[in-house]
Amino acid sequence: MNKDTTKPADVAGDAKLFDNWFDAIEDGVRGRVRGFIETMLEEELDGALSRPRYGRRKPDEGDNEPGVVGHRHGHRKRTLTGTFGKTEIDVPRARLAGADGKTGEWKSKGLRAYQRRTKAADALIAGAYLAGTNTRRVRRALHAVFAGAVGKDVVSRTWRKVKSDWEAWNARALKDDRIVRLILDGTVVRVRLDKKATSISLLVALGVREDGQKVLLAVKNMGGESAEAWRTLLDDLVKRGMQTPDLVMVDGGKGLDAALAALWTNVPVQRCTVHKHRNLLAHAPERLHEEISADYTDMIYAATTAEIETRRKAFIRKWRLKHRAVADSLEEAGDRLFTFARFPPDQWRSIRTTNAIERLQEEFKRRIKTQTVLPSAETAAMLFWALLASGQITMRKVDGWKTLADKPSDQPIDLAA
Repeated sequence: MNKDTTKPADVAGDAKLFDNWFDAIEDGVRGRVRGFIETMLEEELDGALSRPRYGRRKPDEGDNEPGVVGHRHGHRKRTLTGTFGKTEIDVPRARLAGADGKTGEWKSKGLRAYQRRTKAADALIAGAYLAGTNTRRVRRALHAVFAGAVGKDVVSRTWRKVKSDWEAWNARALKDDRIVRLILDGTVVRVRLDKKATSISLLVALGVREDGQKVLLAVKNMGGESAEAWRTLLDDLVKRGMQTPDLVMVDGGKGLDAALAALWTNVPVQRCTVHKHRNLLAHAPERLHEEISADYTDMIYAATTAEIETRRKAFIRKWRLKHRAVADSLEEAGDRLFTFARFPPDQWRSIRTTNAIERLQEEFKRRIKTQTVLPSAETAAMLFWALLASGQITMRKVDGWKTLADKPSDQPIDLAA
């Protein structure tokens, strides 16, 4: 029976792409790696024994010469994988005398017990995973670098090493980090719980320092975006010493609103104007979307506070008559949709929306697209954090950061229609 599929061998015989890409430099370097590593370990052991291999003290040596603190007893073979590929090395063995007079097996500081990969190799594997390559595809992606396969179980074990850094980050103190703005938003991801794919919420807190630099403060996996879930995240920030921010930016979810109201009563809150725009469109038929968007944009992106106030009144009057649900939806947001107008105009762009977090979430979703379902809820939160901690994603300063020290007006704009 004939098949319609075409294999690589059908195109170019038995040869495969990259098979004949011989590199003399790479081959030469990898060929000398074994000797270099073995020499390094022998020199380390010489220092521990206070004498070179086969060295003996001479009869006329003084008492000031260092004494023998142990003895060698052969070698053992170890396989080590690094960015130089996989190589088999002979590791020297020795027993050293301890302070109690007993001897113990010498342990190299350069090559840890049971170590099978260098830290650089682990970093490369973890980096490939963070770049959006799932555990199965890393094996193929790094085949040429390691001169052999890297199993998906190796990728999983390497990734789990990140956990200690993740736990330390979650427990770090925030009292010395002056946060002037707090941006809060959540996103839904699919994870495996009890062997079933389940949707959970990742709650993200992003802070803005006094110098305008954005910094990730917390990522928590929760069952949803309820008031209790958000209060858990906020209470943790306060417990770790975060001071009360000058401004909080939110998407308008009821659970988050309730949590903020219970914790901070006098902190200004900015409702995301992009989320409200989507909400307005959801209240109207599609044929009105373009007109609503034009009126809303003219209002939100007006150049002065007075223009914002004038256009807001005009928007309410028009849409009360044309499609009341749209006007009611805008009025529901109240003063908090226009909190940005109380700040210097050069800050308006960075205050109006929660786009800073949404961009991170979009990049996170792009990286995990190949995996469909993440192994666990904790893995989802760790992965979000690691993308920033590893430098895979970077954040710039907010617009208008030079005037962050300026205090906002205490008076909201007049929203009376």
